[in-house]
Amino acid sequence: MTGGAGPVPDSTGNWVDRLAPGWARPYLRLARLDRPIGSWLLLIPCWWSVALAAVHAGEQVNFRHLALFFIGAFAMRGAGCTWNDIVDRDLDARVERTRSRPIPSGQVTVSAAGAFLVLQALVGLAVLLQFNRFTILTGLASLVVVVAYPFMKRVTYWPQIVLGLAFSWGALMGWPATFARLDLPAYLLYAGAICWVIGYDTIYAHQDREDDALIGIKSTALLFRERTKPMLVLLYSLAVVLIALAGWSAGAGFAFAVGFLAFAAHLAWQIARLDIDDPVNCLVVFKSNRDAGLILLAGMVLDAAVRAGR
Repeated sequence: MTGGAGPVPDSTGNWVDRLAPGWARPYLRLARLDRPIGSWLLLIPCWWSVALAAVHAGEQVNFRHLALFFIGAFAMRGAGCTWNDIVDRDLDARVERTRSRPIPSGQVTVSAAGAFLVLQALVGLAVLLQFNRFTILTGLASLVVVVAYPFMKRVTYWPQIVLGLAFSWGALMGWPATFARLDLPAYLLYAGAICWVIGYDTIYAHQDREDDALIGIKSTALLFRERTKPMLVLLYSLAVVLIALAGWSAGAGFAFAVGFLAFAAHLAWQIARLDIDDPVNCLVVFKSNRDAGLILLAGMVLDAAVRAGR
């Protein structure tokens, strides 16, 4: 890396290292429970969708749905990461930040990782089956994108698009959990979330861009390079416009607008603060997207509460 500091290590003295029993640590790392930011970012579009559906219905947010999506997102994020690590085990061994992961470091065999993958997927399926038939089928459809994602970095400089399709899928889940169908606000929310994901994962990918270039992995970080900030302006602007349209088409009001404007301001702050040559800075800015997403969620939840109280 050109900023003087190496890539941020994948595991850095977190709660798994301090508190988990030794036999469980490699599996918890496979599921990324030592670094839950990815699970939060997978979860937030689900919660947005639940809250936006409540706004449209004029009801309080369904907290049972929020809880189910919380469990499901963490289970399926773990399953997705395990699948990614199985597919990428040879590449991970060649990248400084990822060579200590459980499979390339020899802590977990491929067969054991496969069994753990099935276990996590079964937890996710158990959660999915709590919803209506339309939502179940919508959730199952996401598996095509999840399975394809690890291979994309080998063939295109836009693997972040496929990640965006996968990580934003929750925007298509919370709405049908309420209405048993998909409508325009859910599609607009999904499109906006995709642009958001491409943006923040480009920031994340800058941590590894030098190693990625050496071993032939492609990413938008390598594609954009010094044009990253202008491209983030474009991507985040698209996200803001599409999410605003989602709120407007769902009938959202003032509370949504306040949360939305704070969300947009947070994205602008990220672009201003970002230093693509500093891996630590990239990681901090990337992680801040959880706060951005929760700020928007708060506006949605409050808007739903106001409408339900009328």
